[in-house]
Amino acid sequence: MVTSAHEGMHRIFEERPEILAPVFGALGIPFPEKAAAYAVTSDVTETRPLVRHVDTVLRIEPSDGDDFLLAVEAQERRDPAKSASWAYYIAYLQSKYRLPVLLLVVCRDRATAKWAAGPFECGARGWTVQRTHPMVVGPDNLPAVTDRRTAAEKPAMTAFSALTHANSAIGDAILDVLGHALAGMEQSAAQYFSQFLDTALGTTPAGEKWRNIVSFVNYFPGRGTLLERTFNEGTATGEAKGVVRVLEVRGIPVTDETRERITTCTDLARVSEWLDRAGTVERAEDLFTDTPEAPESV
Repeated sequence: MVTSAHEGMHRIFEERPEILAPVFGALGIPFPEKAAAYAVTSDVTETRPLVRHVDTVLRIEPSDGDDFLLAVEAQERRDPAKSASWAYYIAYLQSKYRLPVLLLVVCRDRATAKWAAGPFECGARGWTVQRTHPMVVGPDNLPAVTDRRTAAEKPAMTAFSALTHANSAIGDAILDVLGHALAGMEQSAAQYFSQFLDTALGTTPAGEKWRNIVSFVNYFPGRGTLLERTFNEGTATGEAKGVVRVLEVRGIPVTDETRERITTCTDLARVSEWLDRAGTVERAEDLFTDTPEAPESV
């Protein structure tokens, strides 16, 4: 059964080809600084009803060398049948397009990555007629992006890192820095990465954490939609929690006195104003600048 995580692990290469260079770099394989990448058909079926599909196939056109094909396969568990399938994919693509073919296998756990590295041999009586040697990226060799600067500069690689390390202890730290990066992105890019990881991580613990992060990031000015969970109640109490959380996500200290002032306010208009300002103030106390106190009830 094909899962959302499976789709995300290979589809991102087609949608965000800028991750190719750092992924190849993690493998110690040079990748041209300037190269065009185009998706080609992943259907390698010759006769029906036997249907065969490579997850993603890209045609790479370097500015400084010959074209080649890159077949990308997402592998979530060990599958003995894959050794024959991968050999078939490579042979078929090479025959059809008359181009050299590289196979990249993306894994989320170490055991699968170790197995996927092969090599897988086909032969008999001591003679090897064909050998398949995939390139493999997984938690052991793909860098975990945990600093905000890199996340802001390379959001696609950070998203791929988060997906690859989703089952690792460091996965939460990657999601945190990507959450910070979303707040400074152009809206369509932020929406892409938000939805991409929401779908790819699914109902896993990492997926729940990501949705929690994104729900607060959505409060930043110009980010668009207001929350979908507790804060969409439209109450001052719910929005007050959002004010505090935005400040915390931005790394701005919130004193007990300031926290109490925010969370005990029942004036929805005032709390909404604080919420609008929470994404830009330098200190939590600046929320209250030029904000008149509500008149005391008589």
